[in-house]
This record gives sequence, structure tokens and C-alpha cells, in this order.
Amino acid sequence: MFVDKAEVRVKAGNGGDGRVSFRQEKFVDRGGPDGGDGGKGGDVLFVASRNQNTLANFRYQKELNAEPGKPGDKRKKHGKSGINLVVLVPVGTTVFSAEGKLLADLTHDNQEVILAKGGPGGFGNAHFISSTRQAPKVAEKGEKGEEFQAILELKMIADVGLVGLPNAGKSTLLSTLSNARPEIADYPFTTLTPNLGVVDIDKKTSLLFADIPGLIEGASQGKGLGDEFLRHVERTVVLLHLVDIYNDDIATAYKTIQAELKAYKIDLTKRPQLVALNKIDGFSQDMIDDKLSELRAILPAKTPLFAISAKSRAGVDKLLFEIKRQSELAHKKSVKKESKKSLPVLTLDDDLAWQIKKTKDGFVISGKRIEKFANRTDFSNPHGVERLRDIMRKMGITHELIRQNIAVGNKIIIGNNSFEY
Repeated sequence: MFVDKAEVRVKAGNGGDGRVSFRQEKFVDRGGPDGGDGGKGGDVLFVASRNQNTLANFRYQKELNAEPGKPGDKRKKHGKSGINLVVLVPVGTTVFSAEGKLLADLTHDNQEVILAKGGPGGFGNAHFISSTRQAPKVAEKGEKGEEFQAILELKMIADVGLVGLPNAGKSTLLSTLSNARPEIADYPFTTLTPNLGVVDIDKKTSLLFADIPGLIEGASQGKGLGDEFLRHVERTVVLLHLVDIYNDDIATAYKTIQAELKAYKIDLTKRPQLVALNKIDGFSQDMIDDKLSELRAILPAKTPLFAISAKSRAGVDKLLFEIKRQSELAHKKSVKKESKKSLPVLTLDDDLAWQIKKTKDGFVISGKRIEKFANRTDFSNPHGVERLRDIMRKMGITHELIRQNIAVGNKIIIGNNSFEY
């Protein structure tokens, strides 16, 4: 079953908790703290694979969870890190957040991206030994792994996209030129899913063709098969627009598809495009010339126009060599455009920055670094809470709270954690 859109919950592993432990063995003097650190949580990695061609697996696998890290143990034993979860997806898969932000675009085989990072493990009490603190009774909790709702979309990557009204002969052309065997019949909407086929142009060149299910007027607004499959045209380099010579009004047939390509969220009419009048078998040359003249009158200047028969291959070889030429030109322009791109300006996040906001619930403290410390604090352990208070004093947060007239018993809120002043 071909599925090109899915929604899953992605959850990296939580970090393991640190251990509070003191070495107490017979005949061992001054054993001291020996609590080990927790292990790191596993990451969730997406890997593009040419052996995958659908997102059907995610119809039933709605949650992708990596293994959490193990807690630290006594004798300074470090907890085992969680195993990474490797998820294979088809080449051409894009990953968006629920808010629509692009997180990953996997465009070539074996491309790998860490989609969700596992949480670091918490430090055990052996980590906090110092000259002034010989017997620390504090250990950190492991941080939570990244978690979010992800929307997966598959956009086929092809050199040539076949577009046209239903029954224009796209599937017939693909089956004639390649080993692809799409369903072919004499009724509209025979093709219900995109099909791919490798077409050999000559001994040195092969191009990947994508047969996009037939569009109708209003497809960009959801009519017919809707615009669900127009996303597959986004990645094609060249478009081949097939027009059925049997249409009573071929000019309207051409304009209908162009209007839908233009109405899509990306104006697809700007792609290099060729037009082919199909099914010319049985027509006299004069009749074919009349139809070509009718089309030429409405085509943009310099748009290549051909008359072919997908079934008998009449005129197809000439069309293929022009497709090859247009594809090579488009690739060269793409490479030139990429080379002109400037390098991104890198900026560093200010981890030490924080701010305090007084609300009816208490004093809300926000900031990357202080929230990280709060998430690693075990609030059931008074020694852990006292350590967090020390950190707040060193960062100047306590001084600002006093300046804002905080009173004993007022609530301090940091992220999802809270405690009293």
C-alpha cells in the first residue's frame, strides 16, 4: 500500500539518574561517596533508504521511542546508555513539527539525521566531591529526552514529472518507456498512486520518471484526487505535460492543468516544461498540425512542443532527447544557484541569561541554564534543593528575587518544577 503522509510521536530516551551512595566495606578506611553517573538516553535517528518506498509502516507504529539511560550504581559505576532508535524512511521524506516547522529533509540514500536527542544522565554524588565537601549527599536526575509530534511527508524525487488530465496517456507512456507497470484502462483516474520508472535515454543517460495521478479543475482546492499528489511534483526537475489529442478543446485542457500547477502552494509553472500532444495514431498530418497550431498559440514562448503516440512510440525518441537536454540545463542552473549561497551566520545562545516574572502563582524564573539545573534536581532530596539554591545565588537570581520583594513561603517556579523560598 502506498502511503505518502503519516503522523507519529517521537520520543528520545530519558537520561538515567545519578546515584547517592557511600562505600562501606569491611577493612576499607574512608570509603567516601561512590555514587555513579546515569547513562545518556538513546537518540531517535532517521535514515533515508532507497529500499523503502512508502510510509505505510507508520500507519500502525504511531510512537517512536528510544531506550532510556540506566541509573548510576555504587562503586562509581556509570549507568548504561540507552540504545539509539534507527528509523528507516524512503528517500524524499520530509519531517515537520506539529507547528509546520521543517525539521529534516532526507533527499539521498543513507542520509542520516538525529531527529530527537536523548537526555544526558545525571551526576552521582561521587561527582560532587571537593576539598570543602567531603561527603555530598546530592545526586542529579537524568534529563528528559526530546519529545514532539512529527508529521512525515514523502515527496518522490524524480527527474521528470508526467502531468495532465485523467486519461491523457501518462501511465501508457511510462509503461512503454520503462519497466514500470502502472494500471492502464480507458476510464479516468485509473492511476490512484504515483508510479516511478527508470527511462534509458541513451547508453550513458537514464532519467527517473514519475507518473502523477490525473488532475482536474479545482484539484488545488481538493477536488477529484485533490492536491495530495502535487507534492511529488515539487522535487521533479522537468515537467512533461501530456495533452490528449481527442479532447474537443485542447487549449482548455492545457490551461486547466497550468492553472492547478500555478495555484499550488509553490508555483510549479515556473519549472522547465515540455508539452506533448498524445495519441496521434489514426490522425492525418494535417489534423495533427492544426491541433499543434492551436496549442502553440497559447504556449509560452520557447516551450518545446511535440506530437507523439505513447502506444506506438511515434515521435517519442525525439521527445526524450529534448527532455535530456532540458534536464541537464536545469541541473546546471541548480548547481550554480547552490554555489552562490552564502554561508549561514552562526550565533551562540546565551546559556547564562535568565529572567524573573512575578505572577499571581509566584515568581517564574526562565532561562536555558537555570531550567536545565532545575530539571536535574531531585526535589525530594533536601540536599539537591539546597544545591539548586546555591546555583541561584551564584547566578545572581536570589539577589534579584530579594530586590523584587520575595517573601518566605512564596513559590518559585522554574519550568515544570516549583518550591518555596
